[in-house]
Amino acid sequence: MSWIVLLLSGALEAVWATALSKSEGFTQPLQTGVFAVGLVLSMAGLSYSLRTLPVGTSYAIWVGIGAVLTTAYAMVFDGEPAGALRVLLLAGIIGCVAGLKLTH
Repeated sequence: MSWIVLLLSGALEAVWATALSKSEGFTQPLQTGVFAVGLVLSMAGLSYSLRTLPVGTSYAIWVGIGAVLTTAYAMVFDGEPAGALRVLLLAGIIGCVAGLKLTH
């Protein structure tokens, strides 16, 4: 169960990071609310996962998932460049996250 919660928490990291960007310095109420809820849920899930999983592995996986999903969202919806090298590097992060899970 901790692994599932950790994966969901990593996805929520992407939600709050994207909402933070779109909140325009907390001047947009809806995006600010999404940021706050996403942040609390993401941290709560990470905290729950740390009850049974090592902190180093958990944090690396949480950050990796959040970084990949945030970047992928920005490339698809916000016009960030999506060159082959960027996609390859993101795939490398996914591979490293999977490797951490496999070696646990």
